[in-house]
Amino acid sequence: MNINLHIKEQMVKFKFKNGFLKILAIYFGACFSAYSQDNKTVLTINKDEEAPIISKHIYGHFAEHLGRCIYDGIYVGEDSKVPNTNGVRNDIIDALKELKIPNLRWPGGCFADTYHWKDGIGPKEDRPSMVNRWWGGVTEDNSFGTHDFLNLCEVLGTEPYLAANVGSSTVQEFTEYLEYVGHKGGSPMAELRKQNGREKPWNVTFWGVGNEMWGCGGNMTPEYYANLYRQYATFMTDWTNSDNMFRIASGANVADYHWTEVLMRDIPKNLIEGVALHSYSFVTWEKKGSSTKFDEAQYFSTMQTALKMEELVTKHSAIMDKYDPKNKIALIVDEWGGWYDVEEGTNPGFLYQQNTMRDAMIAGTTLNIFNNHSARVKMANLAQTVNVLQAVILTEGEKMLLTPTYHIMKMYTAHHDAKLLPLKLESPSYTFNNESLPAISASASMDKNGLVHVSLVNIDSKKENKIEIDITKLGVKNFTGTILTAPKLQDHNTFDAPNKIKPAVFKTFENKKGNLTITIPPFSVVMLEGK
Repeated sequence: MNINLHIKEQMVKFKFKNGFLKILAIYFGACFSAYSQDNKTVLTINKDEEAPIISKHIYGHFAEHLGRCIYDGIYVGEDSKVPNTNGVRNDIIDALKELKIPNLRWPGGCFADTYHWKDGIGPKEDRPSMVNRWWGGVTEDNSFGTHDFLNLCEVLGTEPYLAANVGSSTVQEFTEYLEYVGHKGGSPMAELRKQNGREKPWNVTFWGVGNEMWGCGGNMTPEYYANLYRQYATFMTDWTNSDNMFRIASGANVADYHWTEVLMRDIPKNLIEGVALHSYSFVTWEKKGSSTKFDEAQYFSTMQTALKMEELVTKHSAIMDKYDPKNKIALIVDEWGGWYDVEEGTNPGFLYQQNTMRDAMIAGTTLNIFNNHSARVKMANLAQTVNVLQAVILTEGEKMLLTPTYHIMKMYTAHHDAKLLPLKLESPSYTFNNESLPAISASASMDKNGLVHVSLVNIDSKKENKIEIDITKLGVKNFTGTILTAPKLQDHNTFDAPNKIKPAVFKTFENKKGNLTITIPPFSVVMLEGK
């Protein structure tokens, strides 16, 4: 029984013969009214012809030469017993095709600024090896190189995003790389590519000019990097005399707004198309905690850092607005996701972690933030694709599983290249230890076929929330729903139970006279489709 309702009913039975009880009744009535209001969220969705398109590239991924992301993850070699195509696992190919990944960033990360691309071309048996100094000190044999990656992108139907070496390379090496992958023929690097079995160029659009230049890319100041970027960008071309080159500067670490200010101020606008931003979610940076054995305090702290993305995107965008009021330069959040302690018994440098409903909350809320800021945020990359950090896929020998994060990314494919529908939302609070966070996150869009999609996240660990959606301006009559939820926040898929968490049909809603009322369970993500 609802104890509050029971008390209210008992008090109504009194005849209230004195003023004190009357005052008490008014007080309790106000409490019940507040309780009712707090327990329902009103969400208003509007159409706006001036609203931006949500770029599909917001749903990009990241595959670094780190731990078991490439080797023993994506790439098992042509002689493996695991079914593969040119050494790449077939089950991973199929899963990523289902996910419709729009772009894939490679080879790093920190690895990118120690990587020399010529070491990864030509006969595999002739390729030199190197030590991966950043990630576990393992020996890298370069058996997965440029051809392997770019051919994989073709198979997946995804855009490659190459992070080029600036920290330990030269302008000449960089421009030769551009020539190798982009020149049609008749040049030294194009002829070398043809000798290595590739006649046509790959025509790569997205190029990162270094990675984390404030840290593992060289511990540079923003002023120094801005000048270095200008030098590299000046010599960049796609060899087609077109505007197809998309140059992305290595951007800020979390809230380093000065870094963004310097890049936007000092780099000529004809030399840059995007500025990067990196931010991860964790309990604390010093004590990240277990990926599966966490309590509510650790969950709450993780969601605090995840929701900080709203502030980061807003403030970095405001700086960019000063120098680029027409939004011609994109904000590229090319590393984001949850970061915890590695699983017990695994190499600390491999960053292998499990993936629970907490990660689904991070994914859903972060993607909603990106959608709602899609006027400036044009691209993002979840870290990372397989077996590293907030991976969408985990492997163990011949086994493979899809994580809760994978399912969120797949549900949100409905927003790819759809028109943003602006919304107004007054969220109830998720409160823990006298601190509060917005419990409800949402974003909405309309695709080219007129279908409306609304993604909703309730991060509250205990309380369901009612959401009333005003859809009178959308002209939508019928809705269907999909939900991802589980009995416990710590629940996750395992190789013995790979389908413990998977999307299900959602029916806990009703549509009356243009108002759609839904009840969303604790720590759940819902995608509604209306037509």
